[in-house]
Amino acid sequence: MGVLATIFIGLVIGVVARFLMPGRDPMGFILTAVLGIIGAWLGSWIGVQTGMYASGEPAGFIMSVIGAVLVLFVYRLVAGRKPALR
Repeated sequence: MGVLATIFIGLVIGVVARFLMPGRDPMGFILTAVLGIIGAWLGSWIGVQTGMYASGEPAGFIMSVIGAVLVLFVYRLVAGRKPALR
């Protein structure tokens, strides 16, 4: 898969994950794509390693979205702990 296709798929998965997670998210296009790519890779890797499905099956999209939601959740936990500037 090419780099542009990976970025596009990561962006789509990142947008789906942001849509599924309630709350305000002021992150931009690049961070959405990066979190989507990381989440898609993580979810797909876990699904294949646990034997839930083989690489390239449609179930990988669902697991990729789950991985992206988890990465977004962790990001919100980490980003939300910054002290407010006065």
